[in-house]
Amino acid sequence: MHVPSGWSNFSGNMQSVDINCDMGEGLDTDGLIMPYISSANIACGYHAGDEDTITSTIDLALQHAVAVGAHPSFKDKKNFGRTEMDLSAEDLFGIISEQLYLLQNISKRCGAVLHHVKPHGALYNMAAKDEQLSATIVRAVKHLDPALVLYGLSGSHLISEASKAGLRTASEVFADRTYQDNGRLTPRSDDNALITGESTMISQVLVMIGEEQVLSTSGKKITLKTDTICIHGDGVHAVPFAKKIHQTLKEKGIAIKTV
Repeated sequence: MHVPSGWSNFSGNMQSVDINCDMGEGLDTDGLIMPYISSANIACGYHAGDEDTITSTIDLALQHAVAVGAHPSFKDKKNFGRTEMDLSAEDLFGIISEQLYLLQNISKRCGAVLHHVKPHGALYNMAAKDEQLSATIVRAVKHLDPALVLYGLSGSHLISEASKAGLRTASEVFADRTYQDNGRLTPRSDDNALITGESTMISQVLVMIGEEQVLSTSGKKITLKTDTICIHGDGVHAVPFAKKIHQTLKEKGIAIKTV
């Protein structure tokens, strides 16, 4: 993947950015990554996790002053929530609401405030390109708490539908994923879907922040909004990537804080 040169001379105008990570998914890296992020998206039990993991992850987030978010998905533990499903609007509203209520209730029990919602896996990717599906997710979020922030792929239907409904949004970009010419993420089934080189990853992050652009796998410049940067906790390089992003942004004078 080609990345613009000269990123070491970065001088973007952004004063702060959020860094989020999917957590509570049964990995042993949560505690190592949490000090370097500002928002945690916690699995709600449908693709991973249970009440115990949710509770322990919220407790960990509170220790590091990290915002607590719900990470709902299709009911698909077998495939880690990465298989597309065709549900009615009523059924989708139901499964989203169930997961959000669970996270909200456990958050209250732990003394935390639920801050945001970020769909997971296939649900996230489908919502990016499906206006009606996005509208159903938005309706479930707003029904629970209209003060919640909805995280979605920058330029996606999820962001536009949430904005139309009056919800606060966080346009998300990805540190460790490549992009297609249409602004969507390269499917994980493709060999070049993941970024594994640290210098390539940092270059992409700084261009997304400083120029609000990203280069697609074919070299096309894609315009995007960068409110929050996602680090995948299940990535092989998750911990060193998190450390490097945190360190580099601090050096550039960019504060890391939630939306």
